[in-house]
Amino acid sequence: MSTDKPLSGKAIGGKARAEKLTPERRKEIAQQAAMAKWQQEKEGPRIIKATHGSPDHPLRIGDIEIPCYVLEDGKRVLVQGSMLTALDMKQGTAGRGVGDRIEKFLSTKAIKPFADKYLGDVIINPIKFKTPMGIIANGYEATLLADICDAVLEARKEGKLHYQQEHIAKKCEILVRSFARIGIIALVDEATGYQEIRARDALQAYLDRVLRKELAAWVKRFPDDFFRQIYRLKKWNWSGSNRRPSVVGKYITDIVYTRLGPGIVEELERLNPKVEKRRKAAHHQWLTEDVGHPALSQHLYAVTGLMRISDTWQDFMKLLNKGYPKKDTKQLELFFN
Repeated sequence: MSTDKPLSGKAIGGKARAEKLTPERRKEIAQQAAMAKWQQEKEGPRIIKATHGSPDHPLRIGDIEIPCYVLEDGKRVLVQGSMLTALDMKQGTAGRGVGDRIEKFLSTKAIKPFADKYLGDVIINPIKFKTPMGIIANGYEATLLADICDAVLEARKEGKLHYQQEHIAKKCEILVRSFARIGIIALVDEATGYQEIRARDALQAYLDRVLRKELAAWVKRFPDDFFRQIYRLKKWNWSGSNRRPSVVGKYITDIVYTRLGPGIVEELERLNPKVEKRRKAAHHQWLTEDVGHPALSQHLYAVTGLMRISDTWQDFMKLLNKGYPKKDTKQLELFFN
């Protein structure tokens, strides 16, 4: 009596397909599978990417600055190297990494029982990720810093801390108090709805920097090549004339002003409304010299470059939406935080 298990539908289909393959084709498939497996082992697991964060926008806690990022899976991480600074730890001996230094501290006789309680094995398993700038970094979930502080402070409370570790405990105490202060402010803001007002205040301050209170004289801001590339991608005849199809104005709003910053289009519509289907001025006449015009010039340079390397309007819009997505006013808090 056979003890073989009956094959499932997928397995039966796979077996049938395999029987139809020639020996050469089966060999080729096996070689491809082996090559793919070897390549994966060589390159290692896929490195997760950070979608938000930059070195010049660190988490600031008092006088401490900690580079932080949000990963594509939603994890909030702190850069590994910043942990030493935050905890007032000295660099380890030559050849030892930051993770080794932290791990060594947490494995000391005084700290280990408390570290095991709060941290588990996360220290020896940092998260490797790629920053938005393409730099490979190691980090830990943001909550880990608070967990380390809890472990150190409990060790001190139980009288287990060595006197040479007291300065670390003092730093942990400062951090924990800061976490609590930041946390209660965030909770109150969320409960009262003030976080939305805070975002609106930030938006108004941003618009005040970008847009004028009064209309400025007209100066040419859009280069001819910007319009030439639009005509090329739309397959229109380019004559160099300033008389353009009215739809070009809609394109400019879409590919320029909606992507400069949140709320800009709405504010420009208020400052510069259409009167009998015409505006009294160009939108760019409302941009400030020190912030608005440089932002416009930089964006036009980038957008024109994307048009140059595109073969069709669809190709261009795909690149534009990926590289310069529209700034939605519904995402104010994310934009300003």
